[in-house]
Amino acid sequence: MPTEVIQGILLPFFGTAAGAACVFFMGNRLHPSLQRALTGFAAGVMVAASVWSLLIPAMEQSARLGSLAFLPAAAGFWLGVLFLLALDRLIPHLHQNSERPEGRRARLKRSTMLVLAVTLHNIPEGMAVGVVLAGVLSGTETLTAAGALALSVGIAVQNFPEGAIISMPLRSEGLSRGQAFLRGVLSGVVEPLAALLTLWASGLILPALPYLLSFAAGAMLYVVVEELIPEASAGEHSNLGTLFFAAGFLVMLALDTALG
Repeated sequence: MPTEVIQGILLPFFGTAAGAACVFFMGNRLHPSLQRALTGFAAGVMVAASVWSLLIPAMEQSARLGSLAFLPAAAGFWLGVLFLLALDRLIPHLHQNSERPEGRRARLKRSTMLVLAVTLHNIPEGMAVGVVLAGVLSGTETLTAAGALALSVGIAVQNFPEGAIISMPLRSEGLSRGQAFLRGVLSGVVEPLAALLTLWASGLILPALPYLLSFAAGAMLYVVVEELIPEASAGEHSNLGTLFFAAGFLVMLALDTALG
């Protein structure tokens, strides 16, 4: 497996692990304002990545369709949204600052359901990396190794605060620092697994690349709208989440332009 592929797959996971390690150096709970800021930043990165790294390349892949080049992207996008909706309904999980679990009823610990909530939205991030890398390996002109690196770095950057957001509240749930760190790291393991699975699937069905790119975009945007934006604006009215959303969006835009 080429070095750039291994690097692209593992970078987001290392971002999550580094963020989870914050539990060893910081307190047991993030200040609500800091949590809103970090969540808004993560949302901004994911929205920018969905547009520039996934949806636009998906339409470029279908340029031969002329004015209908948006159709494969639109179809894949909706499939991604519906896929995450199904997972959201099936997998028991609990969002931060919420007392009411979602998904199917299950007798799981609160800490386990918090980890499952983060794991849910790490799936489309791993898929996004995997499908872009598949396009690079296939020699597709619209997808480059530099662009794949930009996406991996961007997701790794937004995974750092996500790792902290999951591990530190777990500490306040009564887990030891080591246990909280391990749970935070495990929530990110799904990313390289999803990337590898998507990479394998894309290699088998390269003609479906536009659909897979937009599928990952739809899944990521579902997470942003359903989870991250509400969390970034929760509590007392504050523009902090909005400002950091804009910052995250511009960071990903800059990465995609500079490295892509």
